[in-house]
Amino acid sequence: MLQVTFILLTFITLFLFYRATGKNMHVVKLFFLWQIVIGFLAFLGVFKNKPMLFPLAILATILLTIYCLKKISIDKLNTNYLLGIHIIRIPVELCLYQLFLAGLIPEIMTFTGWNFDILIGITAAVILIYQLVKKKNLARKILLPWNFIGLLFLSSIVIIAILSSPLPIQQFAFDQPNIALLEFPYCFLPTCIVPIVFISHILLIRKL
Repeated sequence: MLQVTFILLTFITLFLFYRATGKNMHVVKLFFLWQIVIGFLAFLGVFKNKPMLFPLAILATILLTIYCLKKISIDKLNTNYLLGIHIIRIPVELCLYQLFLAGLIPEIMTFTGWNFDILIGITAAVILIYQLVKKKNLARKILLPWNFIGLLFLSSIVIIAILSSPLPIQQFAFDQPNIALLEFPYCFLPTCIVPIVFISHILLIRKL
């Protein structure tokens, strides 16, 4: 059930990204095709058996993210859908907690540990409701620092996830390392959901 939920969250993220970027099929298609490649490799157990290959996948994801940022028009952005992408962080955090209970990630990667990302998801929902009710965007002086805080939280959990993985640079969670993200379908988190969330922050900042 958790696997199905995570696959569904990935598709919802891609759909919201499609609408947020003004229906930019080019960048969405690239992310979708990339997930097919990543998902296939993870399903075969490539990353789990050879964890050192996963950093290469992350590097490729970073390059894809940079490329997509250059291909998205600021004029066509839909800020409400960009905020909707951040609400996905709530169910993602709930899934991470279940993965912790299953012994697949350490507690420090959850909201009961060092991961405060769920707060950005909750506040994104509040901001979106406000904008829909008031039919106007929240003040720039509020949205701008909110985005920077969101980037800070996102960056911190990414670093924690990397340093908790079974790699030579591992620094945390030796008793319960981060192995879930090497498996299907949780590999979609660092290669699809996280980069799209990152892009949405950058786009909102550029729009402001």
